[in-house]
Amino acid sequence: MIPGARLIILGRQGAGKGTQCVRLSRHFVVPHISTGDMLRAAVREKTPLGLAARAVMDAGSLVGDDIMVGIVQERLDRDDARTRGYILDGFPRTVPQAVALDAITETRPLTAVIDLDVPRDLVLERLSARRVCRDCGTNYMAKGSERQPWICDVCGGDVMHRDDDTPDAINNRLDLYEEQTEPLVEFYGRTGRLTVVDGVATPDVVFVRLTEAVNKARNR
Repeated sequence: MIPGARLIILGRQGAGKGTQCVRLSRHFVVPHISTGDMLRAAVREKTPLGLAARAVMDAGSLVGDDIMVGIVQERLDRDDARTRGYILDGFPRTVPQAVALDAITETRPLTAVIDLDVPRDLVLERLSARRVCRDCGTNYMAKGSERQPWICDVCGGDVMHRDDDTPDAINNRLDLYEEQTEPLVEFYGRTGRLTVVDGVATPDVVFVRLTEAVNKARNR
């Protein structure tokens, strides 16, 4: 365990970031905090910011930086994040959000910002082959030899090809990432806080690389 580890994990969708964040949170005994988790919790608990976010989402609009920054600050002020640290997954997404996060964490600075680097063509290949259980959300990779119908090993639900995992849809999401989020790599790199970890390997090998990167940053 590394008390007080405060991490940001960046990376394209399909890089395996979410799964690795869960593993890291268990390994370092810190909460895994994702944008979706924060939004759902704030809405469920009917905090003032959660009610504001709910109104925006009900109107079919995207939640703005001001609301998201406020929700993040609320979450990071909770006891578990203050005493044990956290892994931020999906925030910040833009440089203005990163600037706001620096202000929030001024007295408890980030331990490390890690970019899990997987080439775009490999991400496209992975996401095109991704299949998801309709009932429990477990992810699988299609290899072409699966029995049909494909039944989930976890819950027995139907394993499906997501409608938004077409090459065109995936490329649109990757374009949006490169437009909005890749500038974060430069932002954190300029201040010497960025560590790039090669994400092209088996999940276990990538996990070892990530933990080594965190430990090295912690010992600086």
